[in-house]
Amino acid sequence: MSTYVYGITASAHPALPDGMGGVGDPARPVRVLKEGGLAAIVSDAPEGLRPKRKDLLAHQNVLAEAGSAGCVLPMRFGSVAPDDTAVTGVLAERAEHYQERLTALDGRIEYNIKANHVEEAVLHHVMAESPEIRALAEANRTSGGGSYEDKIRLGEMVAAAVKAKEAGDARALQEILEPAAEAVGVGPESTGWLANVSFLVDRHAAEDFLAAVERARKDLPHLEVRVNGPLPPYSFVETGPAEPAGSTAGGLGTGAG
Repeated sequence: MSTYVYGITASAHPALPDGMGGVGDPARPVRVLKEGGLAAIVSDAPEGLRPKRKDLLAHQNVLAEAGSAGCVLPMRFGSVAPDDTAVTGVLAERAEHYQERLTALDGRIEYNIKANHVEEAVLHHVMAESPEIRALAEANRTSGGGSYEDKIRLGEMVAAAVKAKEAGDARALQEILEPAAEAVGVGPESTGWLANVSFLVDRHAAEDFLAAVERARKDLPHLEVRVNGPLPPYSFVETGPAEPAGSTAGGLGTGAG
């Protein structure tokens, strides 16, 4: 039976509630594997596991329960090892790395911030900031809409100005929030958001960070700013060990899924 891994923690971490269920239908019982000073939170891995809402929530719930009692290095959804022995072998092999990460992330949480432009508001900003765009728009208006070429040119100018403003606003947002965080992790650009940034925050400073978010919303009212968190520190767990031989669905790499 393959072993599904939810996260890695210290062997002295408080026990999870009896009978706690994880992924699968029926939910597989969650258990703990210990190796030296480390422990892995695991269950049997169901066949044909897919990222369905029920199982994604189950994965998150296990991490949330474990994280409420102490630091946990979260694994990606779908992290599966061939068996329990493979898991404890990785814990032994990478013990120094995992111990360092547990110490560094103890008492820390993650907030993921995503932002996009409010379309009408950003167009107003672009028009206000560019005399050239304003002049062409006015010329088109007074000439009954302008020629096809002028309309295309105006559209291209506006699109380029909005694109440039995206980069500037992403920097401005990060500059407002960064002082309230201990570390910053920038997400992939191809997400459909002008900003997709994760912030590592001391659990006791969460209110200060959320206050900074409200300041950003006030200072940058042409942005829609979304907050996801508090989360386990997915974005700040360095990549784990290479996949054990025969592992599937992502091996034992830690991080967001």
